[in-house]
Amino acid sequence: MKTPDWILEGYDSKTDWERQKNKFSTSSKQSKDSSTKAKNKTFKIRKCPKCDSEDVKVVIGENGIWKCRKCGWEGEDIKQKKLTEDEFIKLMEEKGEEVS
Repeated sequence: MKTPDWILEGYDSKTDWERQKNKFSTSSKQSKDSSTKAKNKTFKIRKCPKCDSEDVKVVIGENGIWKCRKCGWEGEDIKQKKLTEDEFIKLMEEKGEEVS
């Protein structure tokens, strides 16, 4: 068994040690990583499997049961669609919702 590096280097916690290590990474690498994460961000849209409406809600008090407010469908097999950030914004604009 080996003593962890953060203890050997005199840090009070692993978190403090990791923060110090991250300070020394180049800022250009960090900005590239953050821009890549923003581009790869996905949003999940839940839809009714019967009528394809997005107006579905989880039923309070039931475990894993969903209900469509449009057609009244209830069940566990909800459809999920993954959208990129651009697709999500476009969808919200089409619905007339404000996007900031």
